[in-house]
Amino acid sequence: MGDAGAGRAKRADARRNEKALLDAAASVFVASGVDAPVRDIAARAGVGMGTIYRHFPTRADLIIAVYRHQVEACAEAAPALLASAATPYAALAEWIDLFVDFLVTKHGLADVLRSDKAGFDTLHAYFIERLEPVVGELLDAARDTGEVRAQVAAIELMRGVGNLCVAAGTDPRYDARRMVRLLVAGLRCADA
Repeated sequence: MGDAGAGRAKRADARRNEKALLDAAASVFVASGVDAPVRDIAARAGVGMGTIYRHFPTRADLIIAVYRHQVEACAEAAPALLASAATPYAALAEWIDLFVDFLVTKHGLADVLRSDKAGFDTLHAYFIERLEPVVGELLDAARDTGEVRAQVAAIELMRGVGNLCVAAGTDPRYDARRMVRLLVAGLRCADA
């Protein structure tokens, strides 16, 4: 095995560390916002602050990586949910819950990234290109079983959920997750 095996193991270990950092950062950002101290992320990930700065030299680097990581996590969750959920509608509802977590974080990330318009536009395009087909797949599966109305487009659902999440955290009387659940319930066919 020699040095080549050690190099692969190290790379795999580095990838696991980076994933743990991104998962921890996303959790901290959801709970405390994107201005949360790096030490909170390090503690959640079980690593030193130097490890974070080695992977992500600036907060903007970390924010962009978290954004991309969460998009990928949302995209990768859909097939697993379709395979494991009781129905395609249940898979869609579970996926929307994950999407809401991402959107709550995304709004904070977007605020930080707005100063780099070109970079923000690129990330937003990546978000749409990667997730619109995923939402379409979930909707199609639920339509095929007669659980969801035929006339809802993936981009409409994404924007609807996104718009309901914009005010999350700004008014304690507003529960974005509750409103999203009402929207998702409204997708159901009357006889489903």
